[in-house]
Amino acid sequence: MAEETKEPQTQAASAAPEGKKAPATFRSLLGVKRGMTQVFTDDGKLHGVTVVEAGPCTVLAVRTPERDRYKAVQLAFGSRREKNMGKALVGQFKKAGFPAAKHVREFRVDDVAGFEVGQIVDMDRFTPMDYVDVRSLSKGRGFAGVMKRHNFAGLPGSHGASDKERSPGSLTSRRALGRVLPGQRMAGHMGHEMTTVHKIEVVKTDPANHFLFLKGSVPGPRGSLIMITETVKNRKRRIIRKVSTVLRDKMGNIIQAKGAKAAAKAAAAKAPEKK
Repeated sequence: MAEETKEPQTQAASAAPEGKKAPATFRSLLGVKRGMTQVFTDDGKLHGVTVVEAGPCTVLAVRTPERDRYKAVQLAFGSRREKNMGKALVGQFKKAGFPAAKHVREFRVDDVAGFEVGQIVDMDRFTPMDYVDVRSLSKGRGFAGVMKRHNFAGLPGSHGASDKERSPGSLTSRRALGRVLPGQRMAGHMGHEMTTVHKIEVVKTDPANHFLFLKGSVPGPRGSLIMITETVKNRKRRIIRKVSTVLRDKMGNIIQAKGAKAAAKAAAAKAPEKK
């Protein structure tokens, strides 16, 4: 049985086109969080970064308005055994001619022109100093109290409050409504929800190992799926601003250095006089 399951995967891998990339305007990618480390940038600064193994992803399907009533591109990433997947998803991979993938996600696009099944989406779409939005499932914290979940201050720890220091306090009043309003912050399940962090900078790239080094922390535990897209904010890249070396006094006049004044006088002396 094991040999029979390997044959269609090998055929699908050989049938998949190689080297054909999706349009460069498509800037979305799937990856896996590998952990955190520190890297030095060219300016000598030390940054804490999250290492994400991003791509290569394969275009599994293209959603068109005529057939699906919306525009999207479906990406497949990773590897998985067919016996651990549903038959519908296995049939989708066999129809496209690809081996089974672990993760399948869709990304909405404005235009599906130029997209084809089998195209490759790699990490070369992102370069250092780019801003990206990262979306992932946050770490699950289980059942948490109000101090941990909602940052409550708690009650005083003196004057007989022996077992009420971490309690939420009063929930409602009998005078007005006499009931607990919907949305009241209480203890409950914390974490394990889809979280998006905007405008994370790409500090460094490692194309040989398919690594993206993202500045700061990224939601989710190690090994979790990360969805990376170009930021929705107006500024897409970090701009390096050059500091002006021109000195000015309180009135706004330019202050020239001693060497600059001497060079200006020498240039004025060498210049021919106008008649």
